[in-house]
Order: sequence, then structure tokens, then C-alpha cells
Amino acid sequence: MVARLVADGPRYHRAESSEHNILVIGVPNVGKSSLINSLRRLHLKKGKATAVGGEPGITKAVLSRIQVCEKPLMYLVDTPGVLPPRLGDVEMGMKLALCGAIRDHLVGEDVMADYLLYTLNKQQQFRYVQHYGLGQPCDHIEPLLKHVALSQGRTQKVKVLTGTGNVNMMMLNYSAAAYEFLRDFRAGRLGRVTLD
Repeated sequence: MVARLVADGPRYHRAESSEHNILVIGVPNVGKSSLINSLRRLHLKKGKATAVGGEPGITKAVLSRIQVCEKPLMYLVDTPGVLPPRLGDVEMGMKLALCGAIRDHLVGEDVMADYLLYTLNKQQQFRYVQHYGLGQPCDHIEPLLKHVALSQGRTQKVKVLTGTGNVNMMMLNYSAAAYEFLRDFRAGRLGRVTLD
């Protein structure tokens, strides 16, 4: 479809050059690089030309043109994700963070997990109950994270200072459990959920 639109579009006094250059722009972590690689595989039957990853920030600069089609001759330019300098409100920021457009550590996995649980419950998307083997939906994030940490062995060794010396204890790692909850959501294991 893109190739047809480009081939049929006016060239605006550039008849001497038959190639097309298209800049691919979007918010972080939406699949710009994956789109370029897919178009390259589809039209040229060649492997990937740009790195992809599950977190924002893989593409760091506008580096080079990547050929994705021969007829018409078309090049795409991959770009880093762009966001407005200020987000409209906290809720929009949380939604972008849940989608992976903002790095998790900037918001906090525990805060994001709490907002995700709120969103799932509000939309009556209770697949997480079945996925984690809970008896019923829960309104508070702590019991859910405790269950996830226990069931998936997310623990951490903590040194406790006592009057008789140091004692190593194993404690539940709530941050790792929150990360698992977010990862399951992003992988679609908690069902198809629309945040808007």
C-alpha cells in the first residue's frame, strides 16, 4: 500500500531522482524499527537491517537510509521515539509507561503495577485472576505481588543487623514481582486490554 501511494504521488519537481525517502516517526517502543525490518523482508526478502528491543531507546539516532523496496526505489529512515516535552496529565504518562514508551524505572515498577491493577479492575478484565491462580480479583497491589513473588520464586537475600551479628534472610522481591506483572501484561498474557 505504501509503495503504491508513493509511486502514484507527485514528485514536486524532483523528476531527476526516482528514489523515495520516508522518515518513520512515532512515540518510543511502538515498532518503528520492526516495521522497517518487516517491509524489508516482505519486498526485498532480506534480513533485518535495524536493531529492535522490548524497551524504549534502542534506536538512539537517525543513522542511515534503509532500502525496503526496489520498484519504486524506496528508502526508510529509522528515528528514535519522540514524546512531547510535557505530558498532558499523569494518567497519560502512566498509560505510556505501561505500553513501554517511558522507561519503567523513571515511573517505578510498583507504581505502574498498581495503576495496571486499577485499570484491569476498572475495565473488568479479570484474566489476571486465572493467570496467577488467585481466588478472586483484588483491589490492592500488595496481595497480588506477594502471590506472584511466592509462586514464581521472586526472592532476595537481605542482610539484617542484629545485636548478635549479621543475619541473612530471604525476603519476597516485590519489585521483581511487579516487573513480572508488567511483563505479562505487555506480552498479552493477561488478555487484550485497551488503555484508552
